[in-house]
Amino acid sequence: MRSSIIAVVAVGITMVPGLTAAASNTDPDWPCVQRKVPELSVAQVWNGDALPETAKDWNKDADVAQLVDELAARRTPMDAAQKQLEAFAATLPTDQTDEKLAQVFQGLFEKLNREREQVISGIARYAGKQRQLAADLRKKASDVDKLRRDANADPTEMEKQSDQLKWETRVFEERVQSLSYVCEVPTIIEQRLYGLSKFIGQLMPKS
Repeated sequence: MRSSIIAVVAVGITMVPGLTAAASNTDPDWPCVQRKVPELSVAQVWNGDALPETAKDWNKDADVAQLVDELAARRTPMDAAQKQLEAFAATLPTDQTDEKLAQVFQGLFEKLNREREQVISGIARYAGKQRQLAADLRKKASDVDKLRRDANADPTEMEKQSDQLKWETRVFEERVQSLSYVCEVPTIIEQRLYGLSKFIGQLMPKS
């Protein structure tokens, strides 16, 4: 019985991606299989011409700012987002299309890049808590194992500690599953930004 408890804890600990750093990562505390890229650059997601200086003024245009908010929200399906972009582009005078679409891209880049950075910071904090929980579980598993080897141990106390260890291990494993999902979020945000950027480029008039 005692060996099975230790085994459960060991499996739970090794399920945490990155309790030992992945070879492709330079941050030893990064818990995800996905490589850590703290922030994106425009060049990584924009294949069009150089953006005009006015692109930085995207939040001064209420229509652009509202569109950016709607497009950035992951609850908005990509096909719906593309239709919104097409509808917006159709309202623009030809001589303003490039400028306004560039502003939409700039707004999306800033907003999604900031959201992505916040997610990455949250992952790091979450992983730190998991490492501490893993250490606590190892200690508790060792204590339960010693208690089971003690012929004079109180059976009631032994059962109580064993049940508590099982419960905390289950909670730990549920957090592992949550972490595995959250590790996907920066990539999901990056893919959304790239997809929208590509579509914005396609809407720009070709010279």
